[in-house]
Amino acid sequence: MSALLAASNGYEAPGTDIFWQPLFGSGQWAVTRAAIVAVLSVILLSWWLLATTRRMSIVPSPGQFFTEQVYGFVRNSVGRDIIGTQEFLKYVPFLFSLFVFILLNNLFGIIPPIQFPTLSRIGFPIALTLIVYVVYHTVGVRRFGVVGYLKHMIPPGVPGWVLGILVPLELLTYFFTRPVTLALRIWGNMFAGHLLLVLFITGGEWFIFESGKLLYIPLGIFSYVFAFVMTVFEGLIEFLQSYIFVLLTALYIAGSLTEEH
Repeated sequence: MSALLAASNGYEAPGTDIFWQPLFGSGQWAVTRAAIVAVLSVILLSWWLLATTRRMSIVPSPGQFFTEQVYGFVRNSVGRDIIGTQEFLKYVPFLFSLFVFILLNNLFGIIPPIQFPTLSRIGFPIALTLIVYVVYHTVGVRRFGVVGYLKHMIPPGVPGWVLGILVPLELLTYFFTRPVTLALRIWGNMFAGHLLLVLFITGGEWFIFESGKLLYIPLGIFSYVFAFVMTVFEGLIEFLQSYIFVLLTALYIAGSLTEEH
């Protein structure tokens, strides 16, 4: 589709510049749309959680019921099932906060009039990943000590001649591969999904309203229909990526707690 539009003289396909939207200021100190959306998400989440839990009752209101369902999902399906019944409770607030923050910021990508997923800006996934990185390493060091934690990374019973290969690989996994893939996975999905939505929405607008050719109108209608389908699909991806991020976080915490590698 982008090739067809480019050949049509007049339409400019969206590029990476759509993710850099400074509202005021310039350079590295500019306040961007992504930053405002992130702050808005914190305000909305704080208001929602306070409003739905301030007067909790045995017969919950719709708001309280929804909040309890989301909390129960993270508590039971992520925290308890992954970390284990003895250790999980202390990490549930962290996992729950991480999940609702990521989910709302992802869903902002398809919610008018915002329609911008915060985590499509690589800085936000990196920041969240660094927090997770510090948490699961801190958990391991507190449990085993620095030396014990480093030894904990190596599976027991490995022949000595394999250690020269295995130790660098394990250290690379724990200290580099895990955080990099955790950040890139969610960033890549949010980035690509938003770019495709913008392409089909602006492409449909150009075909119908700006091309000046009646033959292009069916293409514009198809583009809008496909944009709608992509929006529904993107909503599913946004939920799954939020879940996967928190699930992997719980797995890394659990791995730092277990006695065996």
